[in-house]
Amino acid sequence: MILPVAASPHTARPEKSGPLWEAAQALEASFLARMLSSAGLGAAPEGFGGGIGEEQFSSLLRDEQARAMAGSGGVGLAESIFKSLVARASNA
Repeated sequence: MILPVAASPHTARPEKSGPLWEAAQALEASFLARMLSSAGLGAAPEGFGGGIGEEQFSSLLRDEQARAMAGSGGVGLAESIFKSLVARASNA
């Protein structure tokens, strides 16, 4: 059985706001957009024939969907990146 470790009252938890959190979320959104693209989300069906405009706008939709996913918790990548950035900033 693993017991949770109590947080020390002297351990400051960084707030999830500001430029570090925004950068972490932007990186996760970028990662998610690439994953959605690789999964075929937004790919035009062959019979639809929307042309180059359809490809451009589908990428915008995919990027916005990835931002929404990252903003609502995503896959946890932003959290890991944020913790790493905070640790790096406190060591500098």
